[in-house]
Amino acid sequence: MGRRPVDVEKIVMDLIMSDDMNVKKTLAKKILDMAYKKGIYPSSIHELYMARGRNEYTGCTIPAMNLRSMTYDLARAVFRVAKRNNSGAFIFEIAKSEMGYTNQPPVEYTSVILAAAIKENWTGPVFIQGDHIQANAKKYAEDPQKELDALKALIADAIANGFYNIDIDTSTLVDLSKPSLKKQQYNNYIACAKLTHFIRQIQPRGIMVSVGGEIGEVGHQNSTPEDLRAFMEGFKESLRKGLVGISKISVQTGTSHGGVVLPDGTIAQVKLDFETLRTISKIARDEYGMAGAVQHGASTLPAEAFHKFPETETAEVHLATEFQNMIYDSKHFPKDLKAKMYEWLKVNAANERKEGETEEQFFYKARKKALGAFKKDIMSMPRDLRDAISAELEAKFEFLFKQLNAVNNKELVDKFVTLKRVIVRKRQDGAEVTHDGEGAD
Repeated sequence: MGRRPVDVEKIVMDLIMSDDMNVKKTLAKKILDMAYKKGIYPSSIHELYMARGRNEYTGCTIPAMNLRSMTYDLARAVFRVAKRNNSGAFIFEIAKSEMGYTNQPPVEYTSVILAAAIKENWTGPVFIQGDHIQANAKKYAEDPQKELDALKALIADAIANGFYNIDIDTSTLVDLSKPSLKKQQYNNYIACAKLTHFIRQIQPRGIMVSVGGEIGEVGHQNSTPEDLRAFMEGFKESLRKGLVGISKISVQTGTSHGGVVLPDGTIAQVKLDFETLRTISKIARDEYGMAGAVQHGASTLPAEAFHKFPETETAEVHLATEFQNMIYDSKHFPKDLKAKMYEWLKVNAANERKEGETEEQFFYKARKKALGAFKKDIMSMPRDLRDAISAELEAKFEFLFKQLNAVNNKELVDKFVTLKRVIVRKRQDGAEVTHDGEGAD
């Protein structure tokens, strides 16, 4: 009798349910090996973005999706949408903050995405991104090196686990009290250059990690072309000569993460400055060879807004909160589990409740914090409920891919993105180092 085929779903569920990091790493290696054998490669989108900077393709916006919960099920839905629409350019991402409150460290996030790719018979590159690798302004002011070292440790862990796309967010260090734009951006471009240099030192041979910078913190004042030029001038001066820099730039255009919550728990309409996106994207391409501007905090925008992103040549759009909302608010999500999570929030997120805030506002803003504590409960829901919720989100993914014109680009991706196998080995001191393996045949 032959050996029974390996069930990737059992492996990934064991990984999700385990609290032992060594167990997670062992199971992650099994999943990565399976992925490579099936022609699935964690990859960098850098070369595709460089082609965009050369205007070798236009008119599409790459969706970058933060999956905070039901990650395996939702990633499967994304791959199904991509296969139906001949899509190759889409990003799975998770922010530094989300890794904590959703209890999804890089080793788990990558493994879950790759397991979903295996289950859906995907082949080719898979783009996994560290979103908002963000500097804490207060900690940076107290001890810049200590804060940068903490970010370097996170970046090293992410890259060792297949995150070959890293969004550096040092826009928190912009100081608007300074007299000139360049001085305002000084700490931002200095820190971004140092972290970019670090990434170039540790990236696996044969892979050019895609690095993003940010000039305007989301939720604050809108970015301008002058901000971009001040940042880029300082960044280029600060980056060691000969090193490859950033491939895209995140800007502020009027959105906020999660949207602005009204007293009844609904989201206020946002007036997004699409002309800022158009102008800064063009300057980013024409003057600096980048793919263009990146829009954060977009998932709660009205449906009729999304077609404008490819029209304004926005390079990438980040989508997160609406997916979380659809899970929580689905008629298929167990009411008793939701009630239990909300009761947990009353105790464990009490310090986040602001004076004068309604209960609806509090729960809407705080409920993301319960996803990690209840991750196992959510993934233990009956399969029919998980499938029903996934189907609702699959329709949303389909809508977004089509609105962003992120369809029929698989051949474009195959043209520019090189598939590279990376082998991770342990040194005697216990540190993990990457070595390049063979490319895809």
